[in-house]
Amino acid sequence: MKPTPSGWTRVSPGLTYRDAGAAIDFLCNAFGFDVRLKVDGEAGRVEHSELTYGDGMIMVSSEKDRANSGAPVKLRSPASVEMANTQSLMVFVDDVDAHCAQARQAGARIVDEPSDHDYGEDYWTDRSYGAVDPEGHMWWFTQRMRDPKQ
Repeated sequence: MKPTPSGWTRVSPGLTYRDAGAAIDFLCNAFGFDVRLKVDGEAGRVEHSELTYGDGMIMVSSEKDRANSGAPVKLRSPASVEMANTQSLMVFVDDVDAHCAQARQAGARIVDEPSDHDYGEDYWTDRSYGAVDPEGHMWWFTQRMRDPKQ
């Protein structure tokens, strides 16, 4: 494979929100993301943003309709489709319990409390928790506790 462009990860998911500006603030305060780039549009819309966490990156934008944005499909927040979710994101963190406490303090809805998941002697053990952001995106935060390959 050829190298990715400078500053980009191999896979960079994009999330859509009704109020992308508020979502960006939440993701930074609750989950520890940093804003690398934010392109504002008319009437408070966020046309594009790039948020980083360590060496990871996500893109966040406002909802889009094909007719007004040139997007090939309608992009909707779970909040606009009865909280339906077709994806979740998993982020490795250094201390899952401290991260969960920060997220809870900032208003994240914790749907799965931190717990250990042991996949067996030949695999790994992770400590993870699940959280839902204010518009319904599902997030998993994980700390690797044991890895037999290391």
